[in-house]
Amino acid sequence: MTHHPLPTVAILGAGSMGGAIAQGIARSGGGIAVTVTNRSTAKAAELEGLAGVTSLALADVPTANTDAAASADIVLIGVKPAMVPDLLREIEGHLRPGTLIVSLAAGVTIATFESIVGDAIPVVRSMPNTPAVVGKAVTGIAGGTTATPEHLASVRRLFETCGVVIEVPEEKIDALSTISGSGPAYVFLLVEALTEAARGKGFDEADARVMAEQTFIGAAALLAASGEDPAELRRRVTSPKGTTERAIGVLQTGNLDGLFAQATDAALARARELAAGA
Repeated sequence: MTHHPLPTVAILGAGSMGGAIAQGIARSGGGIAVTVTNRSTAKAAELEGLAGVTSLALADVPTANTDAAASADIVLIGVKPAMVPDLLREIEGHLRPGTLIVSLAAGVTIATFESIVGDAIPVVRSMPNTPAVVGKAVTGIAGGTTATPEHLASVRRLFETCGVVIEVPEEKIDALSTISGSGPAYVFLLVEALTEAARGKGFDEADARVMAEQTFIGAAALLAASGEDPAELRRRVTSPKGTTERAIGVLQTGNLDGLFAQATDAALARARELAAGA
């Protein structure tokens, strides 16, 4: 593979996650050239005008997938999991040796990829999350059998344009997805619940939302800026025998640790069912 200082990237099937990665790369201003493909002209139009991004619709350019794959150093596979094998069969004859394939497809194993693209094409499986759109993703990556440390380093750099990266063995990807992949939804649910509590105290919709949302956003920013342990920051808000301490006491009776363990276990069980085709 010719090592450009900056790789050219193709994102085939730039749905919500592929689109988020494209936006993250574009926003990072790193000068990486990205080609994204979608089936419809309308979908393609949503990603037009991003810096360094060429957005193609298969409706307009039927060979967009093979064209993009043939000219890229790194090819991200963003189509729905069920469509992955067909897409790989479509592009595999067009890939240059040493082109790196990165899967964004939940539940599709590296073995499935390798069985179609063969040994000359290294594969890395990834699990980003939606805050990629604002450059705050957590992305898990796992290397396939022929992926070298250099390949993983390239994929790490790519995903670091839109957040932080954690390297795990493939068998941990599903578990990671129950924490960081689904995690934004857990946070939004907590924000909804706190907003509802504010409404119950007689605040109108607008004030309730500002209170709850900005408190989460502010607390997250404080956590990020301080570098402190969350338990330490919690102690600082919780004066002995004060109002916060009493509220926390009530929340602890709900066994939050156990509830999150159960919730993430349920998500993991579902991931296994999906992998088994249920």
